[in-house]
Amino acid sequence: MKTSKDKVMLNVFGYIILAFFSVMCIFPFVLIISGSFSDNYSVAHYGFSVWPRAFSLQAYRFSFKEPMKILNAYETSIIVTICGTFLTLFIDSMAGYVLARRDYKYRNKFSFFFFFTTIFNGGLVPWYIMCIKYLHFSGHPLIAMILPGAFSYFYIIIIRSFIMSTPDSLAESAKIDGANDFAIYIRIILPLAKPVLATVGLFAALTYWNDWFNAMMFVNKDRFFPLQYFLYTIINSQVALNNISAAANISTGNIPTDTFKLAVTIITTGPIVLLYPFLQKYFIKGMLVGAVKG
Repeated sequence: MKTSKDKVMLNVFGYIILAFFSVMCIFPFVLIISGSFSDNYSVAHYGFSVWPRAFSLQAYRFSFKEPMKILNAYETSIIVTICGTFLTLFIDSMAGYVLARRDYKYRNKFSFFFFFTTIFNGGLVPWYIMCIKYLHFSGHPLIAMILPGAFSYFYIIIIRSFIMSTPDSLAESAKIDGANDFAIYIRIILPLAKPVLATVGLFAALTYWNDWFNAMMFVNKDRFFPLQYFLYTIINSQVALNNISAAANISTGNIPTDTFKLAVTIITTGPIVLLYPFLQKYFIKGMLVGAVKG
């Protein structure tokens, strides 16, 4: 069958629009990469460019002046992100499966309870007191950074809606074969829910990777600082140094004030950007491919 001329023009127009928005999304990141490898003087006086005017690794050398602290921060962030993402997927997918069960008579009551707590809560101070006094988060820094984000009603709604769209006949046939609810959840629901789990997992991983608030609230030891909070303290120290130097009319020397921030951005976003290609296929994969194939 020949493709009509109007359809060809529509496809060409769509590709042009898509390419334009893709370039618009990628272009700022290209400027950040170029600026991080540029000399601080050229960025401060001439601005950003697609290609570095004066190539320099000064910002990265300054960032890795204490490599062990950077490596420890990377280790903490990786542990928190991996453990937190798996715990979030496990808890929220189980809750979503239970709330999606039409034969569970309390599902609407629990849904309202979870939704109500997202609108009305006790506030920051009572939450902090509960975490410190009763949950003892101050003595367990990794748990303090993982546990608070492990339950999200937003993720539960997404997973529940996905599970509710699956045919009930799959679970019913498994029950006839003697499978219990947990076996249905593990062997049938989770394999079918790979696309939504990949999406929610990516959201959760981004949240854990970029989180610095819980570390600021509960972590007191430098050894357990995550990457975002560690670099946040470095930038604050640099800003304070610049302010003091400017007030006292003292030169800060060769500190790469502008390019350092760009290098920090690359250091923090690089690993999470590499995660996208491995999860991309799940965003476009059909929901019931495995069930249809039997």
